[in-house]
Amino acid sequence: MPTETDEVEQVIDVDTSSNRAALKDAVHEPGSKKSDPILVVDGIRRTFGGLTAVDVDHVEIQRGVITGLIGPNGAGKTTFFNLLTGFDQPNEGQWSFNGKNLKGMPAYRVARLGMVRTFQLTKVLSRLTVIENMRVGATGQQGERLLRAMFAPLWRGQETANTDRADSLLDRFLLIKKREDFAGSLSGGQRKLLEMARALMANPELVMLDEPMAGVNPALKQSLLGHVKSLRDEGRTVLFVEHDMDMVRDISDWVIVMAQGKVIAEGPPDSVMGDQRVIDAYLGSHHDQDLSTDVEEQILAEAQAEIEEERAEETTGSTTEGEHRA
Repeated sequence: MPTETDEVEQVIDVDTSSNRAALKDAVHEPGSKKSDPILVVDGIRRTFGGLTAVDVDHVEIQRGVITGLIGPNGAGKTTFFNLLTGFDQPNEGQWSFNGKNLKGMPAYRVARLGMVRTFQLTKVLSRLTVIENMRVGATGQQGERLLRAMFAPLWRGQETANTDRADSLLDRFLLIKKREDFAGSLSGGQRKLLEMARALMANPELVMLDEPMAGVNPALKQSLLGHVKSLRDEGRTVLFVEHDMDMVRDISDWVIVMAQGKVIAEGPPDSVMGDQRVIDAYLGSHHDQDLSTDVEEQILAEAQAEIEEERAEETTGSTTEGEHRA
């Protein structure tokens, strides 16, 4: 396991076949235990005012497999990503990567440990060239230190090695012809490829992709799918958020479903797609009913009863608070 000061260049030795096979024994329920988890989450909760965006009791991500994180818009998936990677902090809860507690750790330190992410809206540096964007992704660069930066012989060799690695990745992601172009001139799909390639400059163990297919030209989708699968073939773990169900079914070994901030289902893609809880989360619990006048009135009455109950609780709370002050 690398330390945060290591230049994360270790060989990732993971038996992906065994870990994928082990998922057959995992329980198909939220909070399912895994045989070899790389990421473990316990009791993470994040609120914004009165809104609870994330309320996850327990999640384990199996090492060396591709896990899809799905759910309707507003389910809390991206917020969950932000919490895990240090871009935001929860109100409560803890989580660990390779057994190391990440609570309170800033994003740059999380990345140094070998856990990197991409974004739904790409974060390429538009005014830098493609190769410069790639070099930025390398960790432990000696030339970034003030004193060493003054003496080129101390860091030139490392920069050459980083450039060679970047060129290799650009060639793999079919961006080598764009090497000297400004990143801002790339298409949406090419920016997705660049962001994924740049993430690999840190040689991560866990790659987290936030909607990698969003806004991508259909001609590039198959290329992106192949690249995601290749990450697993290299022994890396992939956790991705996606709304494209065909992609989820095609590449996922395991799927986790969120709705209203909670994990409501887990399991293999085919099992999850047929889960009534998942269908209800996407389509509503009354999606298969013929909304006759009687049924519609019943639904409205139930909703009104819930609203009145909430108002009664608020009134009771306000009265109690007033009595205490008196």
